[in-house]
Amino acid sequence: MNSRLNGSARLMLVSDLDYTMVDHDEPENLSLLRFNALWEANYRHDSLLVFSTGRSPITYKPLRNEKPLLTPDITIMSVGTEIMYGYGEAMVPDDGWKQHLNRKWDRDIVVEETNKFPQLTPQEEGEQRPHKVSFYVEKVVASEIMNVLSQRLEKRGLELKIIYSSGIALDVLPKGAGKGQALAYLLNKFKLEGKLPDNTLVCGDSGNDAELFSLPEVYGVMVSNAKEELLQWYAENAHRNPNILHATERCAAGIIQAIGNFHLGPNVSPRDIKDFQKCKVKNFSPAHEVVKFYLFYERWRRAEVEKSEQYFQNFKSVFHPLAIFVHPLGVELPIHQCMDAMAKSYGDKQGKQFWTWVDRLSSAQIGSDTWLVKFDKWELNDDERQCSLTTVLMSSKSEVPDAYAWLHMHQTWLDGVELKQPERWVF
Repeated sequence: MNSRLNGSARLMLVSDLDYTMVDHDEPENLSLLRFNALWEANYRHDSLLVFSTGRSPITYKPLRNEKPLLTPDITIMSVGTEIMYGYGEAMVPDDGWKQHLNRKWDRDIVVEETNKFPQLTPQEEGEQRPHKVSFYVEKVVASEIMNVLSQRLEKRGLELKIIYSSGIALDVLPKGAGKGQALAYLLNKFKLEGKLPDNTLVCGDSGNDAELFSLPEVYGVMVSNAKEELLQWYAENAHRNPNILHATERCAAGIIQAIGNFHLGPNVSPRDIKDFQKCKVKNFSPAHEVVKFYLFYERWRRAEVEKSEQYFQNFKSVFHPLAIFVHPLGVELPIHQCMDAMAKSYGDKQGKQFWTWVDRLSSAQIGSDTWLVKFDKWELNDDERQCSLTTVLMSSKSEVPDAYAWLHMHQTWLDGVELKQPERWVF
């Protein structure tokens, strides 16, 4: 389940997506990009990222295509009725969880009984799942319908849970389902493997997240934009719990705030460091080096840093003079040629939609002073998204503490994500 790590995760971060990790009211996704930089630079190597969402696998995919979301280690979907490991074609469902949910559950009976309520409007087909039947219903009648429906289904021998969230969405699930139960199931599996995370932080904004905060062994953050039903649950059940924070920041920024509030690890995103020359990082690493490099690359092209020879030479110094760059097109270039192209690109994205981020960053020490670093490098250029699978060979600089020299860089296009104008790709 967590074969990527040798032992227990330092931090397992479990977050809802819509209006928690993702702020749909922030077109430039800055808080999400801040979180991405923090996670990849400081946590990816020894921690676990879990998305816990009401979305089904069908509606989760377009969100990933639309927003700069990182790749999670585990995804809990469909309001805690599906647990998946990995991502994309390699996603593997947890069969033990499916068997657990089958107890005293009959989807056909649920559909039959809910059809008797004209006030219930079925949600889109993509939201209907084997262990979830979902509707839209007005708030004024929701409570009464939930009570009556629960009694009718209980009489028919089913054990269920009905969850109302966001003032409109009603989900009928097996009694053993839900975001909280799914997380409890995962934590128990980790415990049995002797790999229980050192700390777990849950993050949410709506009613279907309340169960996450009910687990006694977790820290929790309700983002500042949390909905009324979650705040009401908090007031009634957990307002004296010091391990639950109502953040003053929205969405992903609130998650970063909680990491600092509970002292779970570094909470300064590299995106918040404006000048790395003046601000030295305590725990420098190849991962931090990569994140820093691409932040400078983005800022250079957006003209958000000073256009000076000294500044550019500092940037250029990360590469060994004889370093080679293999372009995603397969062309091998000496690094000085790439840097010349970089110098000429200053400000070419000023005032435009242009962002970069890295994902799935891993590093392995393969020699006394040599590291092999792998990651996905994403670039949003206006409405076009591109991604290259990137491998970097780097060595530590003995003459400069906490510094690395990039010896070789190789990129290939991610399957299905290829640049229409590949000559525009610099790094």
